[in-house]
Amino acid sequence: MSQPQADAPAPEQKTAEEEAPRSPREIRLVMTGLVVTMLLAMLDNLIIGTAMPTIVGDLGGAEHLSWVVTAYTLATAASTPIWGKLGDLYGRKGTFLTAIVIFLAGSALSGLSQNMNELIGFRALQGLGAGGLMVGVMSIMGALIPPRDRGKYQGMFAAVMALATIGGPLIGGFITDHLNWHWTFYINLPLGVVALAVVMVTLKLPKVRSTARIDYLGALLLTTGITALTLITTWGGQEYAWGSKQILGLAALAAASLIAFCYVEQRVEEPMLPLDLFKNLNFTLVSVIGFVVGFVMFGSTVFLPLYQQTVQGASATNSGLLLMPMMFGMLVVSLAVGQAVTKTGKYRIFPIIGTAVMAGGSLLLSTLSTDTSTFTSACFMVVLGAGMGFLMQITMLVAQNSVELKDMGVASSTATLFRTIGGSFGVALFGALFNSRVTETMKDRLGEAATGGVQGDPGQMSPAALKALPAPVQDAYHHAVANGMHTVFLWGAAVAVIAIAAAVFMREVPLRGSGAPTADDKGKATEPNVEAVAI
Repeated sequence: MSQPQADAPAPEQKTAEEEAPRSPREIRLVMTGLVVTMLLAMLDNLIIGTAMPTIVGDLGGAEHLSWVVTAYTLATAASTPIWGKLGDLYGRKGTFLTAIVIFLAGSALSGLSQNMNELIGFRALQGLGAGGLMVGVMSIMGALIPPRDRGKYQGMFAAVMALATIGGPLIGGFITDHLNWHWTFYINLPLGVVALAVVMVTLKLPKVRSTARIDYLGALLLTTGITALTLITTWGGQEYAWGSKQILGLAALAAASLIAFCYVEQRVEEPMLPLDLFKNLNFTLVSVIGFVVGFVMFGSTVFLPLYQQTVQGASATNSGLLLMPMMFGMLVVSLAVGQAVTKTGKYRIFPIIGTAVMAGGSLLLSTLSTDTSTFTSACFMVVLGAGMGFLMQITMLVAQNSVELKDMGVASSTATLFRTIGGSFGVALFGALFNSRVTETMKDRLGEAATGGVQGDPGQMSPAALKALPAPVQDAYHHAVANGMHTVFLWGAAVAVIAIAAAVFMREVPLRGSGAPTADDKGKATEPNVEAVAI
């Protein structure tokens, strides 16, 4: 099968899932279930993060605390591309409902955990289901709504992200204070049941049966590579030194697995991730942009609250509120861009503007100092958020528009995976740079051998612990954090330049649904090895 060229849209081969037109009312009903599911996926880690100290106090096993998050992250990242492919092969509705059920089962079992080992195992199960939630939402949306019309619904997802970021820690704190930590997991159940019921009743798709063999070897190799990469970014500079044999060994495993994966994918009938997709220029470029967006966004959300709490004295009661200016910029711009794309059918200019604004926002944030006012830093955050608002949904839109409809799940999972891996590397690199600069500044101000009473990782000191230190040490630490932010966001701006270059080379390919039907739209194309079964 020939691959679509970069200057033409992917042939709109209509599968059994996309044949029937859907009314605006039906789409709105389905979108309700999708939005609830997306909220479910995004709230989980934000709620649980607030309850972690209480969980450790009840279950013990503080030495394994990081694995509560790592197990979930690993399972989510590793399963994301597999869920996307299964949806393409066996039907998006059934695959999506299965992912929700697995996530809810993992949530219920996590809440019933009696020790840390059980919690870690059940969090992995929960993460396995979570890997299919976001991919399912995006691929179903891509199948139901033509790219040209998707801007009408784009703002919903930006609003959900803002709501989850701000409300997650608040909900987690309330549950921990007024109920108990078990309910940080149980709260997923009513939301999940609503999503399950809405999708089950309103989403009408024919069942799909595929006779193609599952690419088990490709799935194993890809899972191994993603797992190794995730462990590198999780452990590097924390559990093990970057140059340690453990990290170097994981790097070698990741490289070997991914090279073998590329070899296998070129020789199987139904590859887990068709490498031919990357022959499409726009798909490749938007994957690069998605990686950079994840890199900058996740790094920012980790270190900006630290600066606001330690240097500016902001309350740590709800860390999500500290990011409200960035979320505001992202939400407003995302809404405007979505409407503009729907009205004009043009999108190429937005990634160019977005990557440039994101780089500019990073440069502005690199000027943060101990004297920067809260208002000024908030304005800088709005700029960074606006840049991301130009990009968050556009990257997914272009990825889905670059492939045939039968590959919608693979395109959605690949875009999600690149953003996730980018975020992992962003947090890891920013963390290493930040800690190094903080340590260097502390030594410069307090003396080479002086610790100033700072114990452990200097980049992880709580505001309460800082207040207990002598005034000169507090002042040195404030300057150290400000210097660390300077380094972090300078690097963020430098990485954003890569995204600018990728955006410039992107081509304006007509969006499906933006004009008269093409020859490919007029007939139903036959997909090999896939048979629709009427409901």
